[in-house]
Amino acid sequence: MTSFLAWFWNERFWLPHNVTWADLKNTDEAVYPQSEDLYLAGPLAFCIIMVRLLFERLIVRPLVSGLRIEVKEAQKAPPNAILDKVYTAITKHPDEKRLEGLSKQLDWDVRTIQRWFYRRRDQERPTTLARFCESMWKFAFYIYIFTYGVRYLKKTPWLHNTRECWQNYPNQPLTVEVHYYYLLELSFCLSLLVPQLADVKRKAAKMAKYARFKRFCNLLFLMFTLIFITSRLALYPAWVLKTTVFESWSLLGIFPSWWLLNGMLLLLLALHCLWAYLILRVTCRALSGPQGRKLNPLCVSLDNHHEVDFSSDEEEIPPHPKKPPHTSHRSQRNANGSNGAHRTNGYL
Repeated sequence: MTSFLAWFWNERFWLPHNVTWADLKNTDEAVYPQSEDLYLAGPLAFCIIMVRLLFERLIVRPLVSGLRIEVKEAQKAPPNAILDKVYTAITKHPDEKRLEGLSKQLDWDVRTIQRWFYRRRDQERPTTLARFCESMWKFAFYIYIFTYGVRYLKKTPWLHNTRECWQNYPNQPLTVEVHYYYLLELSFCLSLLVPQLADVKRKAAKMAKYARFKRFCNLLFLMFTLIFITSRLALYPAWVLKTTVFESWSLLGIFPSWWLLNGMLLLLLALHCLWAYLILRVTCRALSGPQGRKLNPLCVSLDNHHEVDFSSDEEEIPPHPKKPPHTSHRSQRNANGSNGAHRTNGYL
């Protein structure tokens, strides 16, 4: 372990020329960042999880009741061993060919099987209450950390002159405000790892959608679009990348970690361009076309694996297939008559 840490914290990689870790040891006059500070993030992350649970129980849940947000449980699909095996082991979204095969095997019509898979997928989605709690918690934290960061940044000399960031670098004492800010951010990210298995990524503006404030939703989406493009495609390259790439180069020179850190920042800019393209594309689709007036831009989720999702968080029941499946006379009678109710558990 010691040899790994020595390799990982190689000063010739992380630090500029003629600077060693010995130069950054704490003294009575100055305190510098230390790798041991990272150990504090684990216990603090646990505390943040506890605060989140209290926040959701004492603040968010009463707010849900006050806003009269509809909280409904998903309808469960009836038990079926064959369909359960296909769902868990093969696919959650069967194609038309597989649907026809299952229709013949179970003597069900395709429409019923489609409904079964829809209900089965719906069972795994978090409830509206869970989604609202998640969005509200992240919204509250981001508002707090953003306000704290702005208040500190206003007192710094590098807000207006970014070249000040690199004066005497890395011999820059660590202030209490900066130490608290970065440690809290790291702890918050760690706290998301545990519930991340259950959480579904949401925008904070989704809360307005859950509360059915449609006009407010559209306003928030417009604000989000303008702020995203302004901050990510204008301020970020003109202010952040300018100093990390060009000003650091001229004042410090190039060292190995300079390539790594700036490479990651440039990759982030590329992602910003991709996300901005998707946002604008979604907006154009929502505002144009024959169904443009029916589409709410905020309902688009850019966090899932689908290219575009104009629905809300709930999935629509699949429509009737264009071509009727090849089913037997008995299965057709089951689909239309009362004799098939026991086969589909009244699912028709």
